Amino acid sequence: MSGELKVLGACPLDCPDTCSWVVTVRDGEAVTMRGNPDHPYTRGALCVKVNRYLEQTRAADRILYPMRRVGPKGEGRFERITWDEALDEIAARLRAIVDEHGGEAIWPYVGTGTLGYLQGCEGLAGRRFWNALGASKHWLNICSAAGTAGLTRANGTAGGMDPEDFALSRLILLWGTNTLTSGHHLWKFIQDARADGAYVVAIDPIRTRTADQADEHLAIRPGTDAALALGLLNVVLEEGAQDDAFLAEHTQGWDGFREEILRHPVERVAEITGIPAERIRALGTRLARTRPTAIRATMGIQRHEGGGAALRTIAAIPGVTGDWRHPGGGVAYSTSGHVHFTIDARDDLLPGPVRTRVMTRLASELDTVRCLWVYGANPVGSTSDTTRIRRQLAREDLFTVVMEHFPTDTVDYADLVLPATMQTEHMDLHAGYGHLYLLWNEPAVEPPGECLSTTETFRRLAAHMGMTEPSLFASDLELAEELLSSGHPSLEGITLDRLRKEGWVRMSYPKPFTPFAEGFPTPSGRLRFPPAGQAYVPSYATRNAGRTPYPLTLVTPAPHTFLNTTFGNNPELRRRAKGPVVLVNPADAAARGLESGRRVRVHNDAGAFLADVEVSDRVAPGVVASPKGRWPKFSPGGANANAVVEERDADMGRGAVYHDNLVEISPCDGP
Repeated sequence: MSGELKVLGACPLDCPDTCSWVVTVRDGEAVTMRGNPDHPYTRGALCVKVNRYLEQTRAADRILYPMRRVGPKGEGRFERITWDEALDEIAARLRAIVDEHGGEAIWPYVGTGTLGYLQGCEGLAGRRFWNALGASKHWLNICSAAGTAGLTRANGTAGGMDPEDFALSRLILLWGTNTLTSGHHLWKFIQDARADGAYVVAIDPIRTRTADQADEHLAIRPGTDAALALGLLNVVLEEGAQDDAFLAEHTQGWDGFREEILRHPVERVAEITGIPAERIRALGTRLARTRPTAIRATMGIQRHEGGGAALRTIAAIPGVTGDWRHPGGGVAYSTSGHVHFTIDARDDLLPGPVRTRVMTRLASELDTVRCLWVYGANPVGSTSDTTRIRRQLAREDLFTVVMEHFPTDTVDYADLVLPATMQTEHMDLHAGYGHLYLLWNEPAVEPPGECLSTTETFRRLAAHMGMTEPSLFASDLELAEELLSSGHPSLEGITLDRLRKEGWVRMSYPKPFTPFAEGFPTPSGRLRFPPAGQAYVPSYATRNAGRTPYPLTLVTPAPHTFLNTTFGNNPELRRRAKGPVVLVNPADAAARGLESGRRVRVHNDAGAFLADVEVSDRVAPGVVASPKGRWPKFSPGGANANAVVEERDADMGRGAVYHDNLVEISPCDGP
């Protein structure tokens, strides 16, 4: 390929913004990448992480060839082999496992390393192959399951506002979300609203960079968000500001929920949340008097034992105030509920019912697994209870295959490693969970070495297994056509040819978008308020405060430099991130004789990790914070914060509990 051309693509990473990008290719090499200036949400900007994406594709530690383990598991020593050797060995091992243990002994463990509907966790990658083999199903609960379940119980869907409509809002609650780090493109629409007089409140246990830019920050105690929602609604009722017509026409269970609100006066909520009563009352009064009010709540808010109830109760707020009537009013969590693709994993290929294995239960559910196949995931770096996970992965009777770009901590335990393409090297179809656009990713360059896309890997493996089912060999373009074939009105006029030509298309929703102004996608057509006693479910840390030898609640927010563990090996981003830190309030630091820069051991019964103290009033007394995303192998002591995250479930969807762990911090005399 000679000359210069511009190739339209899409960021595949686990971020609501799903940016449209433009890659400049010169003589077959990708030389620049920028955010697409024509895309209404991207507006020409990428984030600090993705700005280094081309550099990442050419990194010296990129995995380019199939490899077989040559040393003990965990050492990460491999020899290069051919694709035929790799696929022959895999085919033989899978057949033997199915014959001896049944297909359920195979666990296809897919994560959110890419959100593509072809190559990643959202859609079809590998699912038909695994069904034909009778493998266990995989419950991807690690990210948003509890919140999705809570919102679906309330509204019938986790889909809500179009985030672009925040520009029309007059009160904006950024609830448990650090917008400027995790989805910064929304901030432009918030700025548009502020220019018209909107008031912005950040509700977060940490005074984040977003909280610094808000008009007000409420430092809520982790896991008490539902109680705050009830307290704010208590003030709305005091003000007589509930929308009686909307309540009568579009909700159910109001009488019981109203009684629940009345049982949560401001003074009681202040004790639960740690927020002064006068500030709760002031915000409640503002909420009562300001239409439209928009609430942005993303995934961090629901990573505790009461996470589903928290989102369900927050979803009740615009039902009481009637904000769903108004453009710029409501709740935005994940727009993925508005995406209506045809995702046919061909469950009819299953030989019979199979077990569903839960992503965050990897440490305990691996006991009965004989093959773990990891793609789009780095569980040793990202999943709870990593000490036990390592012990399981070290088993010699566990055949582990990892499809990867880089030698992660999980790769170190693999029997076989398969080189995977990155986003500039394959086709994919995307839908953002923070906007209403579909995006097509056209490959800009040829894959380096012998890297293969996920879809091509499974096509080749199916051939090596002697499978003949035609759907296992569908091309990427055929799969994309199928995804777009649902006939849903939101896809009207959107064809694959159009997507490939234009790069992105807004789904066929009106603008502005008021999805529930005339009703909800529930069986009754009404918003369902939480039943009595189910509106606030205390978190594990809240319930056990003062009952264990671990008095500090640990939260693990997203850092500015990594995205989950993606980019955790990038030298420049690692330099900017500095070493692992744990934020400690001055009162808690003084009680333990700690100063900034002191190396400490953060620990509980599950495990421990090392970090350097940063004494800061950005966290309240009793709360400590250590950003996620660091690779354990690049961390002191070989562990990151997930070593202290226990295998527990949220109240709904079996969601993860990364912000719901009690720890102690002790001085560490070692390096």
